[in-house]
Amino acid sequence: MDLDVRIRHITEGDWDDIVALEAATYADGALSEGRAALRSRARSSPATCFVVDVGRQLAGYVLSLPYPVGQYPDLDREEEVVFHSRNLHLHDLVVGEAHRGDGLAGELLRRVTTAARAKRYQRISLVSVGGSEGFWSAHGFHALREIALPASYGPDAVYMSMPVAADPRPHRRNPSTIRRADHPRMTK
Repeated sequence: MDLDVRIRHITEGDWDDIVALEAATYADGALSEGRAALRSRARSSPATCFVVDVGRQLAGYVLSLPYPVGQYPDLDREEEVVFHSRNLHLHDLVVGEAHRGDGLAGELLRRVTTAARAKRYQRISLVSVGGSEGFWSAHGFHALREIALPASYGPDAVYMSMPVAADPRPHRRNPSTIRRADHPRMTK
């Protein structure tokens, strides 16, 4: 399947779709937070919050914000403080039902990881809910079961974390600093 996919920062016009996706995703549980709480998370760190469009339709979103290691947002409250932390907490990643299995969650995670690396975060944390621990483990997150979570996150909630790895792309040197021995065509 060929999808016209675009990941971009959240704009003011996205909130109706974000709220609808969030409500549909968490309709079976008590995890739905509502517009004000969701917006407060994005206001805390707009540079690390994204939506994914498929064609002209918003198909998913991710909200991530700086948060102290071992802590997590209260689902019943808006964010009132912006933490100065080297940990980026991936608070919510949702892909609409019509596009689950299309790889969009992995693409959103890659975008957040790239943003975290660019902003020099040391770790990314999250609370796995709804049986998603396997997905996060497959993407490098490790469970920290010693961190207690409130009942509001659900019975299978698990705090998870991973280090932000160095940029996987090869480091490119400035051509003016390449020594002759470093360049295969310039060796004798």
